[in-house]
This record gives sequence, structure tokens and C-alpha cells, in this order.
Amino acid sequence: MKFMLFIYPDLSVELSPEQRAQIPAAVGAWIEEMDGRGVRLQGHVLKPAGEATTVRVRNRQLSRETGPVADADVQVSGFNILECAGLDEAVEVAAKHPVAAFGTLELRAFADS
Repeated sequence: MKFMLFIYPDLSVELSPEQRAQIPAAVGAWIEEMDGRGVRLQGHVLKPAGEATTVRVRNRQLSRETGPVADADVQVSGFNILECAGLDEAVEVAAKHPVAAFGTLELRAFADS
């Protein structure tokens, strides 16, 4: 079963410089473990939401705007695509992600095609 794991940092949680410095290595270790288990198919860190481009076509007219779809306090900072036996395994995998300790992770199952 495939899941999209969205990563949302919580900007209200203050991390020390030492804690921030440890994040890349901790995420790297999580990636190595999940890739080794074969549950992580792909993942990336995203550029800030302010650098997004929103695209709409209405009445055959293209609208292109700089910025995210909606102004929100919470913005996706990254994602991973997981292949797990079910929701329980996906939750276990997400709970091990280092950002779970100071952010929020959202799992969404892929719709059947």
C-alpha cells in the first residue's frame, strides 16, 4: 500500500543551534534505514512555500501567481513516498522520522487507480 508522507515543521518549536545541526544526519540515518527496508520509494525537501508558483486555468485563461495556494501557518517542507504493508507500518515509519519530534507528519494513502 502506497502512502504520501507530508512533513510540516512546527515553527513555534524552538530548537537550539546544536539540535538544528543534528537534523541532517538524523534524517540521513532515517532515509538509510527506510531505503534499506524498502519502504521509502522517494522523497525530497521542498523550497519555501513563498517560492511556489500557483497555476490555474479558468475559461481557457492561464493564471500564474507567485506563492502558495493558501496562506497558512503550516506549510509542507518535504515529502516521502512510502510502500508499506498497511497503515500500522506507515505510522511506525513516520514516527521514526526525526521531524516527528518537533513537527507534524501527515500520512495519506494513495487512491486506488
